[in-house]
Amino acid sequence: MKMEIKRTGFFLLMDAIIICSTFFISSNFIHISNAYFYEILAFILLVKLTFFASRRLYKITWRYVSINDFYNLFITATAASLSLVVLFSLLSTKLTQFEYPVSFFLIDWVVSLFFMSSVRIAKRLYLEVLKKKHKGEGVRTIILGAGHTGEMILRDMMRHNYAHFYPVGFLDDDPSKIGAFLHGVKVLSSLQDFERVVADEQIEAVLIAMPTLHFPQLKKIYGSIKRNPNIKIVKTVPRIYDYDIPDFRLKDLEDISIEDLIGRQSVNVDRFLIRNFLEGKRVLITGAGGSIGSEISLQVCSANLEKAIFFDVDETELHSLQLKFKQKFPHLFDRFHFVVGDVRDVKRLEEVFQTFSPQVVFHAAAYKHVPMMEDNAREAVKVNVFGTYNLATTAARYEVDKFILISTDKAVRPTSVMGATKRLAEQVCKAVGSQKNTKTKFIAVRFGNVLGSRGSVLPLFMEQIRAGGPVTVTHHEMKRYFMTIPEAVSLVLQSSAVGSGNEVMVLDMGKSVVIMKLAEDLIRLQGLVPYKDIDIQVVGLRPGEKLFEEILTSEEGTIATKHDRIFVACESKQYDIRNIQLILEAFKSATEEYAPVGELQVKKLLRTHVIHYEEPENSSLVYDQKNSANVFSLNS
Repeated sequence: MKMEIKRTGFFLLMDAIIICSTFFISSNFIHISNAYFYEILAFILLVKLTFFASRRLYKITWRYVSINDFYNLFITATAASLSLVVLFSLLSTKLTQFEYPVSFFLIDWVVSLFFMSSVRIAKRLYLEVLKKKHKGEGVRTIILGAGHTGEMILRDMMRHNYAHFYPVGFLDDDPSKIGAFLHGVKVLSSLQDFERVVADEQIEAVLIAMPTLHFPQLKKIYGSIKRNPNIKIVKTVPRIYDYDIPDFRLKDLEDISIEDLIGRQSVNVDRFLIRNFLEGKRVLITGAGGSIGSEISLQVCSANLEKAIFFDVDETELHSLQLKFKQKFPHLFDRFHFVVGDVRDVKRLEEVFQTFSPQVVFHAAAYKHVPMMEDNAREAVKVNVFGTYNLATTAARYEVDKFILISTDKAVRPTSVMGATKRLAEQVCKAVGSQKNTKTKFIAVRFGNVLGSRGSVLPLFMEQIRAGGPVTVTHHEMKRYFMTIPEAVSLVLQSSAVGSGNEVMVLDMGKSVVIMKLAEDLIRLQGLVPYKDIDIQVVGLRPGEKLFEEILTSEEGTIATKHDRIFVACESKQYDIRNIQLILEAFKSATEEYAPVGELQVKKLLRTHVIHYEEPENSSLVYDQKNSANVFSLNS
């Protein structure tokens, strides 16, 4: 924050000096003498600085100034000068001191634009051109991708005088780029020549600057890297990143994760639309410390929020998030608020809404583990249903603009307590949003399994492989839709921006994956042989589990949206708020009953009030209780 204030103050002072100087230069050039010289100068100064501040010219990071920044400066300076021409023309009819020729403003515009541009490019010019130290002795590096991201990475290498990485060249699949140079570094060939170039150039580090690279290509490249003992460093751009901003740096690169290699998809979202939806807003995220909640928190923070409230019952996860964000967003940290609380606690929610007045709410707090909730149905209802009702009604009462419920594909023809409670949570949101005087737009976003979430298939499989096996799969034919967490969350944000209210948005998760094949691929990626080095055991379906998940289903049908991977579910049944309140009264009584009576009553009520909730068709399949602790949990 201090750096931002210093930067704003510096540019404001420099612009004021430049405006005053150019006023003197322009006046002397055309020999204007005016008794109200300083009053006119003050007027011009006020008009121009107001224009510049309104266009956020003082928010740029000047060592990373880009073409977009100069374009913004050009447009703003031009608009300010034209406005002055109009104002002086109007005022000169009544006040003679405003009689200035157009040539004065033309000279003033040219000179001021030159000096303002020079000030803003000065630091970058110094760092990249004038600061001619010897090139560092960084490791020999190949950059995959000669686009905007690759150019930003190379630029950061130059700023650091190649101390860590020395760029030997680029590889890119665009034929028009091959043979071209970026800042003196040649695009050597296409990705198909990766192994040859790496061998010929004695490459030690590979930086992957291709955000749209699909996982089969990445897996092939990774296989080549694994076979080359000389390559010690492999980095890639984050799976989801705002590539329009001009300050992507080497430190933003990440190690390749296993999720990248088995599930990375090309997800295109309208980042300008998402940014406009969130920019300047006060945003509350419940379950902020969880897998989905923390990724939502991460992505929304790139939208220049006015305030972000991270709400979670788990203070350990919230503390971890706090430490991570303090390091990642030091310039925004004073806008962040980390709040420990429970969505079941109405008074705590009231305090949060009174204190922070959120405008957008992402509700990711939930119990999600399918087998665990089969034995804890009352707790699932308390959090997933009552917690959603508490938060939704509070949000409506405080006139939140949008409320986004994170739902799941398990809410479609649910066969589990978890799925049924999430389906009822969707109904709660629709009922609250349908009230006559409710201004809040309620949206539920339903998607499938995400790779890497806590308790999900990927971490468990990796743990089992590291332990030497066996890897446990519940059924030979088990299939699931998979997407990485950042990709799924980016589609959630897109859905939130385009949703018009009282909708269940459905994400297209791509093609379903056979879990057995997934296990085999993971074993091979570790350089091992399935069934030889690591065994795979089939242990049977668990309570509440399906062989196949349904997202786009004939139960409801869907309506297409402008985004090819986002649909709107056509709900076949909907409760009004009175129905929901009566249902919740019945559930309240059941949750207060002593187990196991309360558990049975809760499940009976779910079957009564949740459409299509039924026991799984494959419940007769044998479940191996002995291996129950080692079987993965498939979560949203």
